[in-house]
Amino acid sequence: MRAAMRLARRLRQSAPSTELTGGGLGLLVTLSQGGPMSAAALARCEGLQPQSLSRLLARMERDGLIERKADVADRRRGVIAVTRRGLEALNGAMSQRRRWLSAVMTDRLNEQERSILLQAAELMLRIAS
Repeated sequence: MRAAMRLARRLRQSAPSTELTGGGLGLLVTLSQGGPMSAAALARCEGLQPQSLSRLLARMERDGLIERKADVADRRRGVIAVTRRGLEALNGAMSQRRRWLSAVMTDRLNEQERSILLQAAELMLRIAS
């Protein structure tokens, strides 16, 4: 567990200081994979209290990464959706992280170790699903 946390921290540190915060990146991933959803549903997906999201959502909306709109099925309910700019920011952030991780793995691990690490990642994703 400690190793996964340290790797996640290093990935965050490898990102440019102007990039999305970890929380913002997580929200964009959830919205891009799950589609538009209410703030309450987004909070549940992220394991957060809805009140904890309000400032982050306001900043992300101001930056044009997300938009709030009426739910198609129930016009009284609002949903949050990722914008084109948000998808571009997400894709850029993920590409940068992949490049960093690939370079570090190539530099520090041999072929067999890289294979083992990729297998372990698949197992961790299966557990997390």
